Amino acid sequence: MKSSNNPIVNAPNGISLIRICLAPLLFYFALAHQSGWFFIVLGGAIFTDVLDGFLARKFNQITPLGSRLDSWGDFIIYSTMAICAWILWPDVIRREFPYFIVAILSFTLPVLVGFIKFHTIISYHTWSVKIAVALTVLGYILLFTGLLDWPFRIAVMVCVYAAIEEITITLLIQKPLVDVRTVWQALKFRRQQKNDHV
Repeated sequence: MKSSNNPIVNAPNGISLIRICLAPLLFYFALAHQSGWFFIVLGGAIFTDVLDGFLARKFNQITPLGSRLDSWGDFIIYSTMAICAWILWPDVIRREFPYFIVAILSFTLPVLVGFIKFHTIISYHTWSVKIAVALTVLGYILLFTGLLDWPFRIAVMVCVYAAIEEITITLLIQKPLVDVRTVWQALKFRRQQKNDHV
């Protein structure tokens, strides 16, 4: 894995911290029932999620700390999205409650399993999670703006697959790793770890 000479102070890490700091602002606009501003700030948070990874790759600043900060930022923002949705649109939440619960479990259970096994927040950044997040954000916006509900339901099914893959990766590997893109890559790491102990 490539890394920069200064793994702590760099632009991608700063942008991840900005994303984390946007969570209180999302809560503020949700509690004030200002859904327009809520969506604007949410759009900014989503943009930072794309930007930090892009900058980390472009400027060769990919580090384990940066990957974990990115994962912390994602977990905090998506947890905030769930809570704020309940504050802003309780009727929609009640209507879509089974899907909503499954989505929350899909994002939290892999983190919980990883924390139980490794005592740290997992940071795999799998392709399936990236797809699930993109679809969930799109479905979330369409659902809570009253445009369409079925994209959110489809996104939840993708979230379930992504969660199963992340949990499988956690069960396969022997020590915490970052940027494990697929379960097949985890199997490769598992074989390497076994060979290292021979």
